[in-house]
Amino acid sequence: MLVSTLLTLGYINLIVIRPAVWYEPQYVIPLAGILLGNAMNGAAIAGERLVSALNNNQLEIETHLCLGATPWQAIAHLRREAIKAGLIPTINAMMVVGVVTLPGIITGQLLSGIDPLTAALYQMLIMFMLAFVTLVTTVLVTYGIYRQFFNSASQLTLY
Repeated sequence: MLVSTLLTLGYINLIVIRPAVWYEPQYVIPLAGILLGNAMNGAAIAGERLVSALNNNQLEIETHLCLGATPWQAIAHLRREAIKAGLIPTINAMMVVGVVTLPGIITGQLLSGIDPLTAALYQMLIMFMLAFVTLVTTVLVTYGIYRQFFNSASQLTLY
């Protein structure tokens, strides 16, 4: 979560927003909080999905391994499904933003008198940030789980 949050926050702060001082609290604190919250949700969903899939599909995975597949190949479809599951809440939020809900950031900016177009642009930026941080986090979490469940001899070790 830390890697994906720092990567996304660094890119957004240094290249997109470009404040006078890169660590201005008015940008860093709210953006980091939003990113960490979404990263935790995606990591929890993807991790739980992959661990339960590994536990429930032990015979299938071992069959793939016996037929010569690498551990990476044996669980590739399970990993993809876990990553998709971790991204579902973010994609659902992106589908309805502006139509069904007005998130707190755009609402706060509109109430403070910011131009509606600028507020909408910030909201779009935040939605893309959330999608990116969730994707990176779910990929890294599923990779970490993959490393935990296979030993150096490419054997599945369930916990």
